[in-house]
Amino acid sequence: MSVDSSAAGSPRRSAAGKAGTTGSKTGTKRTTSRTTTRSTPKKSTDPELVQLLTPEGKRVKNAEYDAYVAGITPDDLRGLYRDMVLTRRFDAEATALQRQGELGLWASLLGQEAAQIGSGRATREDDYVFPTYREHGVAWCRGVDPTNLLGMFRGVNHGGWDPNSNNFHLYTIVIGSQTLHATGYAMGIAKDGADSAVIAYFGDGASSQGDVAESFTFSAVYNAPVVFFCQNNQWAISEPTEKQTRVPLYQRAQGYGFPGVRVDGNDVLACLAVTKWALERARSGEGPTLVEAYTYRMGAHTTSDDPSRYRGDEERLAWEAKDPILRLRRYLEASNHADEGFFAELEAESEALGRRVREVVRAMPDPDNFAIFENVYADGHALVDEERAQFAAYQASFADVEGA
Repeated sequence: MSVDSSAAGSPRRSAAGKAGTTGSKTGTKRTTSRTTTRSTPKKSTDPELVQLLTPEGKRVKNAEYDAYVAGITPDDLRGLYRDMVLTRRFDAEATALQRQGELGLWASLLGQEAAQIGSGRATREDDYVFPTYREHGVAWCRGVDPTNLLGMFRGVNHGGWDPNSNNFHLYTIVIGSQTLHATGYAMGIAKDGADSAVIAYFGDGASSQGDVAESFTFSAVYNAPVVFFCQNNQWAISEPTEKQTRVPLYQRAQGYGFPGVRVDGNDVLACLAVTKWALERARSGEGPTLVEAYTYRMGAHTTSDDPSRYRGDEERLAWEAKDPILRLRRYLEASNHADEGFFAELEAESEALGRRVREVVRAMPDPDNFAIFENVYADGHALVDEERAQFAAYQASFADVEGA
C-alpha cells in the first residue's frame, strides 16, 4: 500500500517484528533463453509511511502508534514547536557565520527539524546517542549547548562537550562509522544488564557504507538494544537515493532479521511516536529496529556544496510546502493551543539565541599551537620533541618578520 504525504500509513506486520513493513515484491522473470531477467521494481512516487500530522496541520489516526503520543499535552506541543524553531534559528546563524568566514564549514539541518526533534525527545536520559555531524536538533534535545557544536567547525577543538555528560557522542565525520560504535556500545550495555537503549543516526548516503551493513549484522545476531535512525533526505551530496538502492531503505532491515519502518520525517509527532516504540522495543530485549525518516534536505549538503547544480527548484518548492515547522504551527493554531503572544515571544527568544551564538563564536580563543604535540605519546617521544622544536622555530620566524 502506498499513500501520499497527506494520508496516514500504518505499518504491516511481519515475522521480523511488530512494525516490520513490506513493499512491492521484486522477483525473477523466466524467459525462453537460458538467462533470467530481473524485473524492474515498481517505483512509487508516494512513499508508504507512518504519519500522524498532515502537511496541512490535520491530525490523523494511526492504530499502531497513537498510543505513543496519547499523553502529549498542549505544553508538550508548544515545546516541540519551540525546539524546532530555535534549532532552525541556530542552524541559520551558523550558516551565516560560515559565509562570513567565522567557521570553516557547516552542515545544515534545514528541513530535517521534525526528524531530529521528534526522535531526540523520544530518548530517555540514560539512553546513549551516536550522531553524525548534522544532528544539531538532537544535540539540543540532549541538553548540549548549541555553541559547543561550533568549536570543531571553527577549528578550535575536536568537539566542545563531554559525551558522558549528556550521553551524546561527539560528532562523527567518517561516514557511517558511528553505527558500529553504537552497536558495540549497545552490546556492552546489554551484557551489563542496563535498562537503556542506544540510537544511531546516519543518512541515506551512509546506508551504502559497509560499516552500516556490518552494524546491522552484529546488532541482529547479538540482539543489541539499538535503534538505527536513518534520515533519508533524498540526496547523498549530489547522488539521489534511487542511485543507491533498488528498494526503500527501511526494507533492508528484513534481510538482517529485524523490523524496519518508514516514518514521515517532516511530522514531528510521527517521529516521536515511532522512535518511542523502537526504543521501548530495544529496552525490552527485542533487539534492533531500523527507522527511515523520509524527509528532505532543503539546503546544501554543507556550505561548500551548490545544490542548484544537481536538483531543480520545483523539487525544493514541493518539499517546502511540507515544512515541518509550518505543519505543527498550523496544528497549534487550528487546535487553539498557541496564540500570537506565544509566537511573538518565541521570535524574540530566537533572535536572542542568534545574538548569543554570534558573540560566543567570535570570542572563542584560538587553540594553543603546541597542544597538538602533547597527546601523541603518553610518555613523550624524542622524535616528537624534535618536531616540536622545529615547529617552534618556524613560528618564531614569523614573529621576526613582523618585528622587523
